[in-house]
Amino acid sequence: MRDRYTITERLDAGGMAEVFRGVAESMEGFKKAVAIKRVLPSLTKNQKFVSMFLDEARLSLFLQHANIVQVFDISKTPDNAYFLVMEFVDGCNLKALIERQKQRGKRMEIAHTIYLMTECCKALNYAHVLDHPETGEPLGIVHRDISPPNILLSKNGEVKLVDFGLAKANSQIESTDPGVVKGKFSYLSPEAASGVEVDHRADVFAVGIILWEMFTSRRLFFGDTDYQTVELVRQARVPSIQALNPEVEPELEQVVRKALSRDPADRYQHAADLGDALAQYLFSRRMKVTARDIAQLVRDAQLESMRKRSSEPKASLIDALINDEVQRLSSLVGSEEQAASQATGSGPGEGSMSLDPSHFVDTSAWASDVGADVPADPQALRRAQASAQPTSQARPAPQARPAPPSDVESLSSMLEPDRTGVHDQGGSAKIIVAIVILLLIAAGAGALVVMQVL
Repeated sequence: MRDRYTITERLDAGGMAEVFRGVAESMEGFKKAVAIKRVLPSLTKNQKFVSMFLDEARLSLFLQHANIVQVFDISKTPDNAYFLVMEFVDGCNLKALIERQKQRGKRMEIAHTIYLMTECCKALNYAHVLDHPETGEPLGIVHRDISPPNILLSKNGEVKLVDFGLAKANSQIESTDPGVVKGKFSYLSPEAASGVEVDHRADVFAVGIILWEMFTSRRLFFGDTDYQTVELVRQARVPSIQALNPEVEPELEQVVRKALSRDPADRYQHAADLGDALAQYLFSRRMKVTARDIAQLVRDAQLESMRKRSSEPKASLIDALINDEVQRLSSLVGSEEQAASQATGSGPGEGSMSLDPSHFVDTSAWASDVGADVPADPQALRRAQASAQPTSQARPAPQARPAPPSDVESLSSMLEPDRTGVHDQGGSAKIIVAIVILLLIAAGAGALVVMQVL
């Protein structure tokens, strides 16, 4: 059974995709918070990217681990806008957490950094060794884009990796548009920066980069241009951590340096090996860290993010357009319900109707015929008006004189459709009453008043 999705909030935007918070609702009415990632249209024009994206995104459906964001669905709109529907992680990413610590003038604690990267290693090792559930063949999954924005932290202290699949598709596209990959070069491995085929040890190198940056509060490979950044990665020269942060002991720095070895053969051969080395250091120093400690940091960063968003515009034209895209996605996955609705002729609300301007009658010539149809006697006018109005709203008819501006405005509001273009069930009766009153006024005031009101 397919779900329908509705966007509720814009969360983030990057060089490849935009992320929104949404709600998945099944036919039974069950609702669940989800994250909806929309791949940018500029990328979907590249057929090689689309093919790679779909292949890798299907692989991500096999990933079911506590430290990996689960992918529920892959969908497409009629105009080839691709969406990933994923587990929603209520919290922040590692990049936001690091920035929050810098705002406070603090560096991430060593124990917290080790704990976070140990959890990442658990997720990576699971993906690296995963076999196909049906054939038993190794899937050979490599993330290729381990970076702070792709490490999500929940307000309960959970650590989850996201974007398995998108990374390989992005690395395979022929386009060299810097807007697509800007900022991603900083976390490449030397072999990837040199155009050599990579394996799971490239992810180990990326974890080493994040460890170095969190220990020093500096960027490791970051040039003024993308080309300079790639050259820095290829050379893989790693400055001393202790020189920048004396609190880092030599034993811990050696763990980081081994992960950052330029030759893949000199690195930890598995993410689990790096995770064990980090855990061993943590336990040998009797450093206690739990998810509760991470949760406190995340909630602080989350509150700061909410304060920033509250000061920004709540909606934009872009958000409206994206929401339209997802609504069209909903119409595809719920096509049976929509078709039934159209067949019965019912709209968004039961008993509602839409007004088509072409169905209205031109009343500009009615004024010339009013004198022959409406009695001139004031008492007859009152009787005619009383019979036309509902009994609950009956009141004496106005004398035959030009209507004051307030009456004209109220009658205009009765004739004007509401903002959604839909009247309530009594809308037709109100229109008839309004027209009759206008005719009665026209009898005494002339055609000019009728034309102004209409």
